[in-house]
Amino acid sequence: KQHLLSIFFKRLKCKQKKALDDISFEIEQGESVALFGHNGAGKSTILKIITEVCFPTSGRVEVDGVVGALLELNSGFDPEFTGRENIYLKGNILGLSKQQIDGLMDDIINFADIGEYIDQPVRTYSSGMKARLGFSINVNIKPDILIVDEALSVGDAEFKNKCIKKIKEILSDKKTTLLFVTHVTGLAKSFCKRGIVLKKGSMVFDGDIDEAISAYEKL
Repeated sequence: KQHLLSIFFKRLKCKQKKALDDISFEIEQGESVALFGHNGAGKSTILKIITEVCFPTSGRVEVDGVVGALLELNSGFDPEFTGRENIYLKGNILGLSKQQIDGLMDDIINFADIGEYIDQPVRTYSSGMKARLGFSINVNIKPDILIVDEALSVGDAEFKNKCIKKIKEILSDKKTTLLFVTHVTGLAKSFCKRGIVLKKGSMVFDGDIDEAISAYEKL
């Protein structure tokens, strides 16, 4: 028994791994910034901290404005709720009143273009349909800060073009801030003038988008 207890209570050594290491930057209103880096570089972790999906173990993050974020295909969705019910759920989480959501409902449904599935449980949706609905909600709530994490990698070409046109429309007033994560450098360049490059949790470049793309490709 003593031998078994000693095994049970034995301290196991663990290695600490920092997802992000001493990263600091500021983004002004109206800026469009691309985040580059290989898988595991820390891009999505930064976005999750900004949107308060998770919290930093040290340091601080200051966000001023309404954030519309598409981090994961089913982020913020209840799979048992219908698409329409999830629009209300997401809107409430973002602090919108029922009246405000009602006013946006038609625009969201029309943009998502998923037909009768809008009144079906989200668990019955394909990945592309979740992306359509999630993207539609986030671009139509007129966010101060729009965060897109690889969301344009899912869906057909027609919907991708529709999304790109909508993002450019949102950015045209110079008031909305965009944080954009993608491995497609040409797409990032069409939206962003600034790029931040990450490597294993550290920032290795922050500056002009062309130089950022060059630094990313050298990785």
